[in-house]
Amino acid sequence: MDEVCEKLASLGIPALVFIGAMSATGLSGAAAVTAALAALGPGGMIGGVITLIMMGGVLSVISRYGYSAVMISVSKKIMSNRNLTKEEMCEKIEGMWITKSLKARIKSEINKA
Repeated sequence: MDEVCEKLASLGIPALVFIGAMSATGLSGAAAVTAALAALGPGGMIGGVITLIMMGGVLSVISRYGYSAVMISVSKKIMSNRNLTKEEMCEKIEGMWITKSLKARIKSEINKA
């Protein structure tokens, strides 16, 4: 058990997400693995594996720079890639499911740019 936990811990948060998805299936063994991977991402099991891999990369960046810094940077990129005005981007931010203080911080950074 310790050896398995050590290997899963080295994978980080994606391992916890995968274990949670497996337990939510109510199945055991290979059926639980298959169902969990299929449920985690679009496109069945392969999509689930890709989702877990991407999650690992994104969580690594978030742990290094912080959630708000990543949200601000991504919001600025979306604004420039989609040629949105500051007002249009602020409207989109207002519709996000994030705290009011984070919305205010992101909008403040966008308006500075």
